[in-house]
Amino acid sequence: MLDHLAFETPKPTVIAGAREDWELVIGMEVHAQVSSKAKLFSGASTQFGAEPNANVAFVDAAMPGMLPVINEFCVEQAVRTGLGLKAEINLFSAFDRKNYFYPDLPQGYQISQLYHPIVGEGEIIVDMGPGIARRVRIERIHLEQDAGKSIHDMDPSMSFVDLNRTGVALMEIVSRPDIRGPEEAAAYVTKLRQILRYLGTCDGNMQNGNLRADVNVSVCRPGQYEKYMETQDFSHLGTRCEIKNMNSMRFIQAAIDYEARRQIAIVEDGGEVVQETRLYDPDKNETRSMRSKEEAHDYRYFPCPDLLPLEIEQAWVDGIKATLPELPDEKKARFVKDFGLSEYDAGVLTADTTNASFFEEVVATAGDGKGAANWVINELFGRLKKDDRDIADSPISPARLGQIVALIKKGDISGKIGKDVFEIAYTQDRDPEEIVETEGMKQVTDTGAIETAVDEVIAANPDQVEKAKQNPKLAGWFVGQVMKATGGKANPKAVNEIVAAKLGL
Repeated sequence: MLDHLAFETPKPTVIAGAREDWELVIGMEVHAQVSSKAKLFSGASTQFGAEPNANVAFVDAAMPGMLPVINEFCVEQAVRTGLGLKAEINLFSAFDRKNYFYPDLPQGYQISQLYHPIVGEGEIIVDMGPGIARRVRIERIHLEQDAGKSIHDMDPSMSFVDLNRTGVALMEIVSRPDIRGPEEAAAYVTKLRQILRYLGTCDGNMQNGNLRADVNVSVCRPGQYEKYMETQDFSHLGTRCEIKNMNSMRFIQAAIDYEARRQIAIVEDGGEVVQETRLYDPDKNETRSMRSKEEAHDYRYFPCPDLLPLEIEQAWVDGIKATLPELPDEKKARFVKDFGLSEYDAGVLTADTTNASFFEEVVATAGDGKGAANWVINELFGRLKKDDRDIADSPISPARLGQIVALIKKGDISGKIGKDVFEIAYTQDRDPEEIVETEGMKQVTDTGAIETAVDEVIAANPDQVEKAKQNPKLAGWFVGQVMKATGGKANPKAVNEIVAAKLGL
């Protein structure tokens, strides 16, 4: 558990059945494509969107006599991921053959790691709200090769096979069944994706299939999960079903909800849930059976005779550890501590490395963490969303946004004028200080000029003066009139003070 961010554990999702209440138990197997220019066992390119079968080496096509050669960089990326998840790195690991009919994997087996994975136990802290988080244990991460792609909709009588993905390196990140609801499951994948992107080990692009989740769902009666945690005996939990290849946070939640209710209905009707692999159909919002769930022995695993075991040195692991970036939890804690941000704001700003870097550059110019956070989150993010733009393509630079925040902090402009300056800087690519100067937007801080404006408003409205003396809240009306008279340029703080003094409040 992170000592710098104390948190409470969220309550599990409870679903009311026809007869009693049920709790969800969820484990995830996330397949993350390793960010690497070459495949796991060949030098073929991993570029997405290439012509079908353009990125295929002889070994990928399982040509006779071709032997796999391990890509050291892919191993480094797996180790980096393990370190980022605070996991144990196994200095000895080995590859196994998983024998299974893959129509789009020419060798007829998958090279994976069953008995000796490269990464052991770790953890992820999944934020579910300020001060609330779920600690999800990682059981293991193993390296394996991806399969190709079968295409069935190009011809009414034939299927086509694209082997470009065949042999691409995957990290299978396996969690313990610690996730207790659909929202937590989506939040877990979101957090894992965030960490991988910070580390640079997977781009997390779910549309391209670079991050896919297999979701194991079961239901149990209240109190049974606690017995499982005490004993680690799975008999306390219900039979699980696996929902395969999920690549959308929304569909993950919908599939879990449907599957849990399906299992509850079976058990309450006196039936038994069959352990199997299922697919989710988003159009019908239902899961359907794909195949009976195989166990390890069904795949006839045995050590891969073409690859020596991986033996890595602790010094090499330590070298990788020394290059790790500041990770989301640490960055979030630092933003809270150093800039006085709320956990929510710090979470928004650290959701992506680009957002976090942009914000820190704004602070460097602004000298005001809270002010910078407010402007980045509310003004900039809001405008970028409206324009359907990414922060990397922001028309206003961090330095210029920082200038606006600094001008407000100095009292040169008000927050209201700041919004006008932002609009001009954003749309016309102009320097904020130049805008304030040339457009005559500088805030009036001369108390003499403000006092004159206040005197004029008071003299013109004797009835309002009497009302304000009886009800001090009405002094705000005078402030508004003075701001109007000065074109919004008067310093609001000075106006409030002078109005109060003049009215004797």
